Amino acid sequence: MRVLLVNTSEHTGGASVAAGRLLDALNGNGVKAKMLVTRKTSDRPTVVGLPAAWRYQASFYAERLAIWTANGFRRDHLFDVDPAWTGVDITRLPEFREADVIHLHWINQGMLSLGSVRRILRTGKPVVWTLHDMWPFTGVCHYARECKKWLTGCHHCELLLHGGGTHDMSATTFRRKATTYAGARLSFVACSHWLAGLAAASPLTAGHDVASIPNPICTRRFRPGDKTALRRRLGLPVDRKLILFVAYKVTSPLKGVGYLCEALGRLAASHPEVRDSWQLVAVGREADSLAGRVPVPVTAVDYVSTEAGMMDYYRAADVLAMPSLHDNLPNTIAEAMACGMPCVGFDVGGLPQMIDHRQNGYLAAYRDSEDFARGLLDTLHPVHYAERQAAARRKAEHTYSESAVAGAYIDVYEKLLNT
Repeated sequence: MRVLLVNTSEHTGGASVAAGRLLDALNGNGVKAKMLVTRKTSDRPTVVGLPAAWRYQASFYAERLAIWTANGFRRDHLFDVDPAWTGVDITRLPEFREADVIHLHWINQGMLSLGSVRRILRTGKPVVWTLHDMWPFTGVCHYARECKKWLTGCHHCELLLHGGGTHDMSATTFRRKATTYAGARLSFVACSHWLAGLAAASPLTAGHDVASIPNPICTRRFRPGDKTALRRRLGLPVDRKLILFVAYKVTSPLKGVGYLCEALGRLAASHPEVRDSWQLVAVGREADSLAGRVPVPVTAVDYVSTEAGMMDYYRAADVLAMPSLHDNLPNTIAEAMACGMPCVGFDVGGLPQMIDHRQNGYLAAYRDSEDFARGLLDTLHPVHYAERQAAARRKAEHTYSESAVAGAYIDVYEKLLNT
């Protein structure tokens, strides 16, 4: 069986990481898989870049310009929505023609337009689409937040200037998706039960299977290490509890860093010893903006793009703080757990599927900084910390192994091929 995975980026963002790991898992379990990206930056023989990358760049800027113009020349929500007006045609590429199954991942920001998706579906090849966010079954947004219009048909989009209208960009894109998906050999796969439930409720997925399969992780690479040695190498203190916060962009509102700052402030007020015994390690763009916002020392680390680099921080820190306000099945949590690190997060999205409350971490009440503070304190309590470390590692080994995830996807492929 030959499978072509399609993702906008080879390395940037959680979807690219997940797709790349699935590529390895499939090739390690009897499938001949390749991955098509806009621009290849590695020497991996199974990854292919678009033959004319300038076309993608032109599509990207044309689409951003259209959103910017529609929003009254404001940058608000410039990357929160995608109308998929522009994209490239991949159906003539040799990698597409030789594939038995086309497997879409995150294809936005000029990679594939809805017209590109329609051309793919019209070839008759079976298509699997892994959902890394809500975009494939909403109008234009990647996360609907509190909005429920996508359940009936988008309109008056709150992410568009003046709330959009009856026939705004979200409404027209929603109708285009309905036409594109109708009658196609198409199955959707969500990385979490939460996202699968949302997808199944959308009118856009009617008549198509929606499955839930987690992202794979290589637990041979992601494993616990020597904390003391790693801290010394990274220039981190060996005598403090290290709270790790990771995001591509630390200041992104959806990552909820404000709640982490509030939680640490509450802890410092009620437990003054925290000021001298804890430290925050923030990894991501604009991490240095957290200096002075929390009552504990901050180590700011710019975005780390390599697995090996991130593994060092997972192994060195004591707990992962994940105050995301919306999230699917974050690679960050799976990676941290594989390295033996308990996690604290809000009870939202796919996090309850990953964090078993007070077993391998702590699920705090949504948007409750006081409960988040309680979770950090509870997780780091010396009486049961070692037990929670071990439980985190077991969860990663049993749930996210490459063979288990590849096997589940092969079942989806074979079902589509036989229909």
